[in-house]
Amino acid sequence: MNLNYTNEMEKAMHQSHGMGYAEYSRRLDQRLKVEQRRQQEFEQSQKIVAEVDRKIHR
Repeated sequence: MNLNYTNEMEKAMHQSHGMGYAEYSRRLDQRLKVEQRRQQEFEQSQKIVAEVDRKIHR
């Protein structure tokens, strides 16, 4: 997996997931955990947006 990333992206990856891009690209199990967590966060944010949207458009 060939990834281009900046120092800021590397720092954010460490803060968010406790690993750098090198480990992320090297270890499939870690990559799957990160992507599963990202998917869960995305789904939760979509629920929040839908709830706020419902409240606004009553």
